[in-house]
Amino acid sequence: MHRSLVIAIHIGYWFMFLLLLMLFYFILMLLPSYANLQHQQPPGRFLFWTRLMFGFAIIPGVICFYSFYGFLFNRYLSKIKFWQFILLGLGIAIGAAWVGAAIESLPFMLGPRFMQWGTGLIILGIMSFSALVNGIIGAIIKGFISWFNDMKLKEELAQKNYEMELNLIKSQINPHFLFNTLNNIDVLIEKDPSKASVYFKKLSEIMRFMLYETKTEKIPVSHELSYIEKYIDLQKIRTANPDFVQYTIEGEPGTAMTEPMLFIPFIENAFKHARSTKEGTGIRIHFQFEPGIIRFSCENNVQHNRIKDEAYGGLGNGLIEKRLGLLYPGKYVLEVNNGQNLYTVNLTIQYAG
Repeated sequence: MHRSLVIAIHIGYWFMFLLLLMLFYFILMLLPSYANLQHQQPPGRFLFWTRLMFGFAIIPGVICFYSFYGFLFNRYLSKIKFWQFILLGLGIAIGAAWVGAAIESLPFMLGPRFMQWGTGLIILGIMSFSALVNGIIGAIIKGFISWFNDMKLKEELAQKNYEMELNLIKSQINPHFLFNTLNNIDVLIEKDPSKASVYFKKLSEIMRFMLYETKTEKIPVSHELSYIEKYIDLQKIRTANPDFVQYTIEGEPGTAMTEPMLFIPFIENAFKHARSTKEGTGIRIHFQFEPGIIRFSCENNVQHNRIKDEAYGGLGNGLIEKRLGLLYPGKYVLEVNNGQNLYTVNLTIQYAG
């Protein structure tokens, strides 16, 4: 909790405490036995009451409040040492009452002109109880502030954890993809140097995209699509089937913005788990753009001997779902269908602007 807010809580509490004393004073002044207190005029009566309350209530209350707030709570109550907390609390409350009486009112309480010892001890008991109430309230306020700070710390840690997880998704690159692509380019260097150069340039652009553009919160959708196209082109090197990947875009992205690397994990999964075919389409990737809406679908055939839970479950999909939930709460629909021969992902996102 911010320091200024803590100070405001303290000021507010003591302001309310003083208002309570003032209210008690005005109630007493309505009683006939107190209306002519020492035959003084109202200003004199008020000053007498103020001096009395300073010793009887304010000084013991402050001592007890901050003893509970700054010492007893941290040393005993927060460590679940209840008996020590109770005994020391009672001792501090009694001691605070005696301090207040000694500073302001002891001669009047115990002197022959004011009241007897028995009455004075009763007053001290009342003062101790009042101080104890202030101390308990101080412990409650300290407990609330500690609870609030703990909740805020947990929230910040959770947020940092989410940010680390999201950064992991954005910055991850499949090492097998990089290794295979470099191997394929190496083979192409001997067969077709110009084609190898084109693919090497695309790989360098992908690496540049991942190093720089993924550090920003949002990028134009067109940049994301350009990255995906280069990624698909590099993956195509692995197959001699020109129709293995079907990539289509419907509509215009325009000035739409998106978070970097939002769709690529699904596409990576498709290439990782798709069954290689010499003919026909093995992977279909489709984007559809409407005002304020992005529709994305990705489907791929599945190898029959692939263990489904191992292929598509685990940490990756959990992080992807968590990222979508953080970025588009209530504004996305993700449907995943893991069939016997086909794995399909449909994602619809509503965005502002």
